[in-house]
Amino acid sequence: MQEKIITFASPVFFLFIAIELIVGIKRSRNTYRLNDTLNSLSLGIMSQIVGVFLKVLAVGVYAWVFAHFSVFKLPADNIWVWVSGLLLYDFLYYWLHRMGHETSLLWAAHVVHHQSEEYNLSTALRQTSTGSLFGWIFYLPLAVLGYPVEIFIIIALIDLLYQFWVHTQQIGKLGWFDRVFVSPSNHRVHHAVNDIYLDKNYGGILILWDRLFGTFIDEMDEHPVVYGTRSPLRSWNPLWANLEVYKAVALDAWRARRWADKVQIWFRPPGWRPADVAAAYPSKAFDINRPLYDPALNGARMWYCLVQFVLILQVTTHFLTAYNDASFGSGLAYAIWLVAGLWIVGGLMEQRRPYLPLEAVRLLASLLIVVLSGSWFGTVPLSATAQAVIVVICIASLCALWPIFKHRDHYGHPVH
Repeated sequence: MQEKIITFASPVFFLFIAIELIVGIKRSRNTYRLNDTLNSLSLGIMSQIVGVFLKVLAVGVYAWVFAHFSVFKLPADNIWVWVSGLLLYDFLYYWLHRMGHETSLLWAAHVVHHQSEEYNLSTALRQTSTGSLFGWIFYLPLAVLGYPVEIFIIIALIDLLYQFWVHTQQIGKLGWFDRVFVSPSNHRVHHAVNDIYLDKNYGGILILWDRLFGTFIDEMDEHPVVYGTRSPLRSWNPLWANLEVYKAVALDAWRARRWADKVQIWFRPPGWRPADVAAAYPSKAFDINRPLYDPALNGARMWYCLVQFVLILQVTTHFLTAYNDASFGSGLAYAIWLVAGLWIVGGLMEQRRPYLPLEAVRLLASLLIVVLSGSWFGTVPLSATAQAVIVVICIASLCALWPIFKHRDHYGHPVH
């Protein structure tokens, strides 16, 4: 349900992104780069695709606990149940969010949302694909207290949608509003890598939780916010974005000699490392003045990546509305095709050599699926016209691919 609502809300998101872009250009304060924006949107799309398969954790476990262990059965038609549920959800979100910054296991999922070195409305859509693995645990008190499943789903959506608008640099401080609610000013602080701002302002809707538990700080003009993470991603690969911290922590756990260290590293704050591992494999010092990751992308390559991304985005909309009618195998194959497309487009934006043949394989596979089956991953039969359109798009893309990307990659190596 949540995936479908977000899908239908997407045009509104893109409208506000366009408005923010226009306002930023007119103010000479543009906060968008196409490569960074596509990467953020790719991660948001991927989170929705993966969420289809992980919703049993996000909602299924909640429903089971509600059915078997709820102390009360609160009425879904009572306004105070909704209001109290939203307040309690926001309180629990604060602790999930805070623990997402204070334990490496949860940070490995949440880091995705912080990796962008820009801060704009597309950053709000930059979501993790693995957050559902453990995040559901924090909301079980709602189930035990007896908040019905439909209330849980809707208040979770309200809390999530509220947070979209605060991801902007075009709105300044808002006076009393900043002291009560999460606002653009105090959420900009949350995304900062500046020492003074680290690990602050965790609230979802209310900033009062931060004031109550000592994690609030005001945005200060004398300390302009610098965005990103202390271990910069330096990649447009959405798969790597989701896995980089898991790999780093797992590698340190493998290298640690003491079993206690192998376990506790997952529950220690991000950046904590066993003494023997830190000595043998020292970390690079963080440089707040580092240059932004921004590999050059010429006009034709930029347009190719943008067009392919838009096509994948449109097909994702179909996936999110049709997956319930597909078999598990067909749905899984469909999801893998979509994720592979996002991964390859990210690689093409980095202009890395292996992604050129991978893109050719993706386009050929798409063409063959249509020609041989007459349907799209078994979800819907295709008319002759629809088949012809897909075939033409694939052939046109194949014909454009090699001339556009054949010269040299981001490292100066010949691509052909």
